[in-house]
Amino acid sequence: MTKTNLNHGIIVLLEFYPSWLALPREKRRELAGDLYSIIGKYNENVKVKFFDADAFGDGSYTDFILCETSDLKMYHFMWEEIRDTYAYSNGYFKIKKVIMGVQNAYQKFEDEVLKMDSEKNKN
Repeated sequence: MTKTNLNHGIIVLLEFYPSWLALPREKRRELAGDLYSIIGKYNENVKVKFFDADAFGDGSYTDFILCETSDLKMYHFMWEEIRDTYAYSNGYFKIKKVIMGVQNAYQKFEDEVLKMDSEKNKN
């Protein structure tokens, strides 16, 4: 986290529909490749990790993505491109919920606004 940027953690809950699972695995890989290609374009600014959750979640989502970025504009642009993909626009999956937070934001506030010493330097 730099002096001017905050690091955002974003959990995107997804639901993949039975229509996705009905596709041959080769077709799913092809469509997923489109998604990975877009994510790769933004990996300098947005770190993305995928998690399968069908067997672990509460049934309201099937998968989730963990994103980390200090550039919300690039994060937004990545999702704009994802929404234009065949897999998204043809209803194979949708975003169910987005959970967002800021890493150590209170420390940035104390440092930059209150001019307090960093907690890391205290003994």
